[in-house]
Amino acid sequence: MIRRALLRAAFLALLAVQPVGAGERPLSLMHGFIDQSSMTLWVQAERATRVVIELHPDDAPAQRRRVEGVTRAEDDFALSLRLAGLEPGTRYRYRVLIDGKAPLDAGAFTTQPLWRFRSGPPEFAVAVGSCAYLNDRFSRPGPPWGADYGIFDAIAAKAPELMLWMGDNVYFREPEWTSLEGMSSRYRAYRAAPALRNLLRSTAHLAVWDDHDFGPDNSDGSFPLKGAALEVFKRYWANPSYGLSGVPGIFGLVTWGDVDFFLLDNRFHRYPNRYPQTPDKAMFGRAQLEWLKQALIASHATFKVVVAGGQFWNARNRYETFFSYPAEQRVLAEWLVEQRIEGVLFLSGDRHFTELLRHERPGTYPLYEFTSSPLTARPFRNLPAEERENPNAVPETIVAERNFGMLRFAGARGDRSVTLEAYAADGRLLWQRRIAAAELR
Repeated sequence: MIRRALLRAAFLALLAVQPVGAGERPLSLMHGFIDQSSMTLWVQAERATRVVIELHPDDAPAQRRRVEGVTRAEDDFALSLRLAGLEPGTRYRYRVLIDGKAPLDAGAFTTQPLWRFRSGPPEFAVAVGSCAYLNDRFSRPGPPWGADYGIFDAIAAKAPELMLWMGDNVYFREPEWTSLEGMSSRYRAYRAAPALRNLLRSTAHLAVWDDHDFGPDNSDGSFPLKGAALEVFKRYWANPSYGLSGVPGIFGLVTWGDVDFFLLDNRFHRYPNRYPQTPDKAMFGRAQLEWLKQALIASHATFKVVVAGGQFWNARNRYETFFSYPAEQRVLAEWLVEQRIEGVLFLSGDRHFTELLRHERPGTYPLYEFTSSPLTARPFRNLPAEERENPNAVPETIVAERNFGMLRFAGARGDRSVTLEAYAADGRLLWQRRIAAAELR
């Protein structure tokens, strides 16, 4: 009996979980997007169960209330619970109960402050990254492709208000991208990974996708199971919106402080990379690009951050570049100049190395693009000379190791800036670059 108890304790230590019931694992939890009066708490159970969230302001335990829902097999026992009617700028504590039993888990979050017409915009930090590979029995042969999983705790230690996942957030393997169930199993494995547990509960999370969390390598709009991929993405992420009525996809807009984030979908409507160079060949598609134009025109944000899984403005990119879609790229580039859109900054992932690009434009400010990659996938260490010597790359910003990025928005009203930073997997600062809002006018 003693030996059996010791073996069980060793097994649980190996899995980095704690027993919470007869054969039952803890819930998988993730903080979704948080605004001024609501947030989404994403949960996943092992079975059909009633999940109850009890929450209260940190300084007012007596103001406790409950939100509940039921996990279902057809949703892979995943559930997004909306916690609404919250007070702005308030820290809340919550605990999770299963089927009326004792609390199973607990956590805290803080709503965005109500600042407009009352004070200057808030200072806040956003963590960014892409290409998160976890090894398992379906991994590629040879040396492990994934490593440095401590990077997730290093991100959490920076205490960002928001984490933005910029594609290849999971890697579907060959047995998985052929079915909705297979895709769900890959996501389930990631959400249950002990290495991710702390980060998923420590900040709000948003995501876009790229090829590996959409379908096979370099997949595009011809992928026959793209509808299943979209369903799984919406099941496992808690973005505020996905696409438009009649225009499916993961694109949308979110606001934090005085910054608008335009989340783009570079896969669902994408033509194949090798499609002939016709005027119709597109990465984003006419409807999504028109939405982006209208949303940029309507935005009053100091910074307008445009995000996609792949690079926008790297002419030296020999792989899945926006330059492979010259007609659509030219339309967007010329429109940004014609409309004199201020404060635009681009974020991207995919490349398995990090860099800051500066794309010059005659007669107006340059477009900066911060590419951050990889988190835990294998880095692209042997960059070709054309990438290493790219004249558009800001000197000393190329990082060919596992890393993550930070964007720190700060300054008084009328004197705002964003500081872009790259960090090694252990949290060491590799470089930083401050860009004043005045430079983007």
